[in-house]
Amino acid sequence: MDKPKATPKDFFLWAGAMLALYVGTFSFVGLLFDYINYVFKDQALQYYYDPYQGSISYEMASLIVLAPVLLILMRIIRNNIQKDPTRSEVWVRRWALFLTLFVAGATIVVDLIVLINTFLQGEELSARFLLKVLVVLLVASAGFMHFMADLWGYWEKKPQYARMVSWAVGLLIVLTIAAGFVIIGSPASQRQLRLDQQRISDLQSLQSQIVYYWQQKESLPAQLSDLNDSLSYYTIPFDPETKEAYVYKRYSPLDFSLCATFGTAGPGDQYGRPVTMPALYGGVSDKWEHAAGETCFDRSIDPELYPPNPKGVK
Repeated sequence: MDKPKATPKDFFLWAGAMLALYVGTFSFVGLLFDYINYVFKDQALQYYYDPYQGSISYEMASLIVLAPVLLILMRIIRNNIQKDPTRSEVWVRRWALFLTLFVAGATIVVDLIVLINTFLQGEELSARFLLKVLVVLLVASAGFMHFMADLWGYWEKKPQYARMVSWAVGLLIVLTIAAGFVIIGSPASQRQLRLDQQRISDLQSLQSQIVYYWQQKESLPAQLSDLNDSLSYYTIPFDPETKEAYVYKRYSPLDFSLCATFGTAGPGDQYGRPVTMPALYGGVSDKWEHAAGETCFDRSIDPELYPPNPKGVK
């Protein structure tokens, strides 16, 4: 009996399903890796780590789109096979299944080699490393077993189990995506965070200009508009949401404060990191922790740390 020929419909259904599977799997694994990094932070790298500007949102978006696409395409493929069992013998299906089995099997082997090699070298098997190895092993093993069963025709004989697996995968993805919203917050909170980060960046810029102004004139500006300089192309920034000017208060020839109204409580700098940033132009560090609402940052210029420029020197 001649094998059935693959139609363009068969080719594009399987090509679309495999593309959604591979990209979605990488996004799923990457998302779990980000969660592990978030829970088990590397203290040596914590200064630079920022979950809000990482890949979490992109991986969540990929899963939100690709998971339904994969489930729908596989449902259509299985319905076509139920209507016409010869569709299970087309070359594109067998190539897709064997390729996926090969990739999953190779991933399992490489994952185990990395684990054993790390152990034999006497390196510390941290919880973060072990969890990542376990994630890769479980995902690859689940994919291998699922598509091996597909190759043996198990899902054709037990369509009710195939539907149960689809629902279980869908539920797992929904829970994984929900965990992302717990970590990075809702889109509205993300927008407020970005606005607050911009406010901190603006205040740091203003502080820098105020220090520079004092070094040039040995006096603080009477108002923020005095910092505008057409020659250096500096223009004072405004609040990114309200478009109103930031609050500037001059207390003495050396003391001043800068104020902004924040949408959320924040731990530090414009990157959302719980750290103390080095002071502009050197010297002691400036802290930028803030609560929700108006927060003022008091600053005092030390002439020894910020000596005025000699007259005539710009």
